[in-house]
Amino acid sequence: MSTTQAGPARRSRRAGYTAATHRSILEAARRLFRERGYFAVKVEEVARAARVSPATVYAVAGGKAGLLRSLMRFCAAAPAVTANLELIDRADDPGRILDLVADTTLDMRREWGDVLRVIMATAPHEPAAAASLAEATDRYRSGLLLAAKRLARLGALRAGVDVPHADALLWFYFGYSSLFTLVDDLHWSDGDAVAWLRTAAADALLDPAPGV
Repeated sequence: MSTTQAGPARRSRRAGYTAATHRSILEAARRLFRERGYFAVKVEEVARAARVSPATVYAVAGGKAGLLRSLMRFCAAAPAVTANLELIDRADDPGRILDLVADTTLDMRREWGDVLRVIMATAPHEPAAAASLAEATDRYRSGLLLAAKRLARLGALRAGVDVPHADALLWFYFGYSSLFTLVDDLHWSDGDAVAWLRTAAADALLDPAPGV
């Protein structure tokens, strides 16, 4: 290999190692935060679980606050969310739009529910966590607003329900609290909870029509 080729190859290997190290640290942090809570976990414990030094956790992930921020950003940028937003923007059937919102809620619950619980418990006591939660919530709510606007453009909303009202109702039914209440407090399955929320949202939002 020539010297001109060796430089990019080394940089590529280094970037791959850094990405793998970051993933390992995040996975360790996620497990420990889920099992013990954010405040009970020390950086040294994350490092030990990821088999790296504490200095590496700070350098690669930015310490505990950086870990929580990265986990929340992965949650907010989940591929299922992006894909469903594109489908919502093109959907012509009001019921399909609510199905997509419900599917996104269920996917997020199943894939990232542990992270959401941790950051919601941490945010009231930790400004960095509160900022991360606000950033993720803004992204999620932008998707609900997109759904509300699409329903309005289709003329599917009940009389007296405008876009801001529809956006608020979608947040009520598909935000964090309603699903966690049904699953955590009332012990419903997540599938049953989301199905009920989808039906309740349709009753509250949509003009009665066959097939909705």
